[in-house]
Parts: sequence; structure tokens; C-alpha cells
Amino acid sequence: MHKNNELRIVGIIGLGIMGGMMAEALCAAGYSVVGFDPTAPARARLKKAGGRVLTSATAVAATADVVITSLAKASVLEEVVTNIVAAKRSASRAPLVVIETSTLTLDDKARAQKALARAGAQTLDCPISGTAVRMKEGSWTIFASGPQAAFKRAKPVLDVFTKNVQFVGAYGNGTKMKFIANHLVAIYNVAVGESMTFARKMKLDPQQVWDLFSSSPVLGNGVFKLRGKLMVEQNYLPATMKVEVWQKDMQVIGDMAKSVDCPLPLFTTCAPIYTTAMAQGLSQQDTASVCEVLGRMAGLKTGQR
Repeated sequence: MHKNNELRIVGIIGLGIMGGMMAEALCAAGYSVVGFDPTAPARARLKKAGGRVLTSATAVAATADVVITSLAKASVLEEVVTNIVAAKRSASRAPLVVIETSTLTLDDKARAQKALARAGAQTLDCPISGTAVRMKEGSWTIFASGPQAAFKRAKPVLDVFTKNVQFVGAYGNGTKMKFIANHLVAIYNVAVGESMTFARKMKLDPQQVWDLFSSSPVLGNGVFKLRGKLMVEQNYLPATMKVEVWQKDMQVIGDMAKSVDCPLPLFTTCAPIYTTAMAQGLSQQDTASVCEVLGRMAGLKTGQR
């Protein structure tokens, strides 16, 4: 059992790519982990890691001291919140801390926070910048926002995933920071694909381009290192972020920009490239596959697999 006596049992609801990775890391760190996911492979992964699979989100909330939610859709978050609220917890226990890590709208997050507060739970908005691969490298950034007392209770759990846990203020600021992060990733990803396509058209060796620039202190950002490598190999499976899922994030960012009257000309220019990737059958492949879209536009032989 982990030495942190206050948050001994960690629950995870949503054991997909990100949630499953977090569960494995917590089990390895000595936490008692319980979880729920409607899909059998996700449940099997938790069991294999040493966690305990429960029958519902309600059961997870009733058992755990802190619950992490990692969900793909607002409708799923709404359902999960309803189930958490239904959990029966002893009045003698400390309030449940819910760490919401999904990339959703501010309205979605606010509705969840209000419903959980009525049930006595403390909620943190903690989106994650980084893929499952980046967590293995210790390169996640977690944008934590909400009540500082709840953050202090939850920080030892978050520290298991990365040492780059940043408290960014009031509830909802975490999501705003994630919007900025994903806005940049959307642009960087297409920019790297465009550069790789340009290199191929000039008969340069893409591997050499990646070797030179990925290590550059000026040009070698994380997107170049991770997605540029996939573009060199022209192999986009397994996906670190599926194009289909990324479309949802793009929509959320665009809606937020409209709500605050902020023009995003570069982001707006990139959006059709991702839409074209969907139309070309790349929905389940990594977002680095935009390089294939650009390659086809340039008349290159592509490497779709």
C-alpha cells in the first residue's frame, strides 16, 4: 500500500489509452487502484496491471478516495457524474476528490463541477498535455485548476504521472491552458508534415531531416520529435492520437475562440487538412498522417498502411 494515507485508493473511470496508462502507473507506484470501463479489453488491462475492476462508476466512487475521469465525450461525462453522485459514502470519510482530465468544453466542465459539488465532492479540472508515449518519457504537462486545498490533496497522485504538474488557478483555467496547448499542436503537426513533404520533393532524406532538426534546441519541439518520426516512417499505427478523436478537440477549440471573438487564422487554415485526412480514410490513424494528405497534394507516392 502507498504511504499516502489520505488518498490510499485511487479510482479511474475511463480506462482507454490515457486512463489505462494512468492506472498502470499508479499500480506500479504502489497505489490501490480500482476502475471501471464498459469495454472488456480496457478492464482486462487494469486487471493485468494489478488493479481491481468494479462493476460501475458508482462502485468506483463509493470505494475510492480520489477518482480520475478520462472520457472522450461530454455525454459520457454527464452519465459518469450522475453515477458518481449516486455513490453511498460514509459521512466520516473525507470528501471525494474528482480529477477531471478530459478535453471538453468549459460548459461541460462547469456542469460536472456543480453537480459534484452538490453531492459534497471536490472537483479539479486537470487536462493533460501529452500522449501515452510522452508519459513514459515523463513529459506530460498537467494543467491543474480548482480549489487549492483539493489540489494539495491530489498532487501526490498527479506526481506519479509527471513532475510537470502546474497549478494554474481557478477551476476551468486548466481547460483554457489545454486549449492553448492543443491549438499549438494542431499547427505544429501540420507544419512538420509540410516541411517533411517539402524535403521529399527536394529529394532530401526524411530521416536525415529528422535527425538534424529533432535535436535542435530551437526547432526540435516535442511534436517534431514524436510525430516527425512517424512521418519519416510513413506508418501511423498504433495512433498516439487518432485523427477522429482530434477532430473533436479541434471543434472545441474553434468554438471557444468564437465565444471570445478571437481570430485564429493559422489554426483555421490547418483544420481542412485534418478533415481531408478523415475523408481519405485516415480517421483511425495518428494525426501525423496529415503528412500523407500533404504528400498526395504534392503528387508524392504515399505510405498509407
